[in-house]
Amino acid sequence: MRVLIADDDTELRELIADAIAALGADVVCAASGGELEDELTSGRPFDVVVTDVTMPVRTGLEVMQWARSTGIVCPIVVMTALRDDQTTAQVEALGAHVVLLHKPFSRRALHSALTTCMEDTAPTSTTGGRAVPLAPGVV
Repeated sequence: MRVLIADDDTELRELIADAIAALGADVVCAASGGELEDELTSGRPFDVVVTDVTMPVRTGLEVMQWARSTGIVCPIVVMTALRDDQTTAQVEALGAHVVLLHKPFSRRALHSALTTCMEDTAPTSTTGGRAVPLAPGVV
């Protein structure tokens, strides 16, 4: 499995990368929305993207909205400390195979989010290590 992780917080990015690498994944990291976009257009596909919302250059949501509109489709875990309706709606708008993961989260919750976004067809929110639907009827 090839995973792209984007977060401007170096410590958190490294912790997430270590946790995902421990699952046997090949991990690539990006420190900004610009780097996230560069990696997505590098020609090497990813099995899943784990991205923060708030980052320099472009937000993770902006980049993933752009990626979806250009035909780059893969499961996405969107991480954020934001807990507002606008962020939730933007995550839902990304469509299928998307999980919203609220910070702070455990390794178990991260693993659950990865599993959920790669298996389910509807966006979900993951808190406390369990996946919960964001909204009924979202495709």
